[in-house]
Amino acid sequence: MKTYEQVLGTVEFALTKGEYHYCVEFLLPIIESFPLSSKEGVNLRTILITALCGINKKEDAKRFCKELLKSYDIKTRENAKYLMEVIDSPEIKKPANWNIKFESDPSLNKKSLNPLRKKREILEKKKFINVTETPTGETKPFQKGFSLIIFLVLLLLIPLLSGCVKVEETLDLSEIDSITNNLVIESKYIGKFPWQLKFEEKMKDIFPEAEILQDESTFSLKDKNLNIEDTKQVLKIIQNTAGELAGGSTNIEINTNQKNFIFFKKYFYRMDLDLKSIQDVDNLELIFKIIHPNKATITGKNNSNLEITKNQLIWNLNQGQINSLEFSFWSLNKLLIGISIILIIIILAYSLRFYRFKLGTDLPQLPSK
Repeated sequence: MKTYEQVLGTVEFALTKGEYHYCVEFLLPIIESFPLSSKEGVNLRTILITALCGINKKEDAKRFCKELLKSYDIKTRENAKYLMEVIDSPEIKKPANWNIKFESDPSLNKKSLNPLRKKREILEKKKFINVTETPTGETKPFQKGFSLIIFLVLLLLIPLLSGCVKVEETLDLSEIDSITNNLVIESKYIGKFPWQLKFEEKMKDIFPEAEILQDESTFSLKDKNLNIEDTKQVLKIIQNTAGELAGGSTNIEINTNQKNFIFFKKYFYRMDLDLKSIQDVDNLELIFKIIHPNKATITGKNNSNLEITKNQLIWNLNQGQINSLEFSFWSLNKLLIGISIILIIIILAYSLRFYRFKLGTDLPQLPSK
């Protein structure tokens, strides 16, 4: 006896070829071997109904549909109802005027068509070019000059692509007393420039306690738990070292200020990055990211190179000019809020104790002498 997979493959192949008679003759003797309660039996009966409708044996198709209507599966019963509706649907007769009939004219002489056939043969010969009889000769390899030019072009592309460098500086101000500075230098394509390797070695010597990660294309330096003064010093060292290796002097100035409003503090920042000496470095992308605890307010002139999100500023720096940014944001005075909560709890506890003592207790008292 054939397995369900073999039977299913045979009948599906027969249906795709339109051999409905073969499908019916193949399935009828073995359909009872697959019970109606199984998924295989339902699938094969559905295929059999389709084949019976294809050869216009609707009564036999209805008989198998009625078997499917007795199934315990709801979906099987719904599909059987749909198939029954399709089988019982009336046949629509096509009107006679829908069919177009062509009648040949007996007066037309076949000899009159010969000139048209000759003209068509001539056009077909002109349209297509016969190249089967034309020798093409042997295939010749590329000459030495071509290979040399391709080699030179590839050789020139290597340093060009390797110069595509992305420098990203991220300053995390989420905790004002615990600032994190993260510097990432990424070579986008092939390898690192010599100035990158020198810069990495100097950073290792200057910041031996920092978290440093490096591989073939990236370099990362992270300093944590910095106050604002230490942060300014770290940024100045990084800028000066990079400027020396780039062949020019760079500078960064960070001015900060704050205002206290009892439970809140407002911080004001102004940053000026002097990149006038960095002008001829191609494919160098400089990005300065600032993470702040709350939404920042930009003051001063509008900066088209600035992207503002909920808790982050993405500042794309321009070479050959002074880049300036001024912003402010609010922060909670956590120390004062903590002290206030402690004082409120102490006052509530003392008040409860005082009123409890004043109300007294229900215990009997000893008579006084």
